[in-house]
Amino acid sequence: MMNISEFQMKDVVDVSNGKKLGSIGDIDINVTNGKIQAIIIGGSGRVLGFFGKEEEILIPWRNIVKIGEDVILVRLS
Repeated sequence: MMNISEFQMKDVVDVSNGKKLGSIGDIDINVTNGKIQAIIIGGSGRVLGFFGKEEEILIPWRNIVKIGEDVILVRLS
């Protein structure tokens, strides 16, 4: 079992190109069955917010390839 805080501390990496996407900012949970539907990589502000904010990345749970000690591997399509 894993706490949400432990889950959020892991880096998220796309296995198709090895790019680090960031860390989990939020989780989408189905309140009917209690299952995680998606993880959300929070957009980070750029240069103190002067140039806007990057878009959030929504990754469906089915796209998670592996959850490791320090990293979550995902496949973006």
